[in-house]
Amino acid sequence: MNWLTRIKTFGDKIKRNLQKKFPTKEEIANSDWTSCCKGPILKKDLEENLWVCNSCEKHHRISCKQRFDIFFGKNRYEILNTPIPTEDPLNWKDTKSYKDRLIQARKKTGQNCAVMIAKGQIDGIQITAGAINFDYIGGSVGAAEGEAIIYGVQHAIDNKTPYVFFPCGGGQRMFESPIALANMTRTTLAINELKKNNLPYISCFTDPTAGGITASFAMLGDLNIAEPGCLIAFAGKRVIQATVKEELSSDFQTSEFVLQHGFVDRIVHRKDLTNEIGKLLEILLKKNSEVNSELSNETSTIIERPTKAAS
Repeated sequence: MNWLTRIKTFGDKIKRNLQKKFPTKEEIANSDWTSCCKGPILKKDLEENLWVCNSCEKHHRISCKQRFDIFFGKNRYEILNTPIPTEDPLNWKDTKSYKDRLIQARKKTGQNCAVMIAKGQIDGIQITAGAINFDYIGGSVGAAEGEAIIYGVQHAIDNKTPYVFFPCGGGQRMFESPIALANMTRTTLAINELKKNNLPYISCFTDPTAGGITASFAMLGDLNIAEPGCLIAFAGKRVIQATVKEELSSDFQTSEFVLQHGFVDRIVHRKDLTNEIGKLLEILLKKNSEVNSELSNETSTIIERPTKAAS
């Protein structure tokens, strides 16, 4: 046995021993435990506190269904089926094919795409809501996600409901390249249609929200609110720091920093989101109703004038 073979054999032995000692990513994901500021914590205990750490108040990432369970209440909402366009239109392949990544993401999350749309009620107000699951390819937006977001907007317009969205994710999906980028424009235009119909749109930032998501539909809310401590950014901190050649503050790009600089209107704890958004929608809907009433009165006055003049 030559020295190269010996090194390879020795390396394989170390690798096998490490695999026995340390759990795989899948085993960690399926474990009853997760970690936070003080080390291991039972997922059951975290779930009872709405997936917020009791010690450091960190708001852990949650799935779309977990989000809707907290926002509407368990079994008090309906998931809407959204369109699924052609998969892998570019036949993308790097270390593995994009189709294989989609299969893995669906198996991991139980979702057809990263975005889910639901309808439900809060304080008697019918609401269309959307959320993104970060576990689905980093919450990135591709054609299917764009279609889902737009479907939610159309559902809100058709049913005359407010639209509440909980964005997160790293931006547009690179595996779909220009098709993914086009959905920045498409979702922006969709939100503009919602506003033309005088329907409230509330965006609630969750950790992390970055890239093309921040630069399109996520920042267009009539009110932009955020969970405490979440990342809100376009480019990454290291990229900006290398560009401006200055040391940035430790809280740079957190929701608190963004609030201080005027890009977010309010920071709300997860346990208070339903109550806060319910109150905000009552105010916005009343205001819109008054505006519509004024417009209606102005229109009727304009229509009546020729009749009076003719008489």
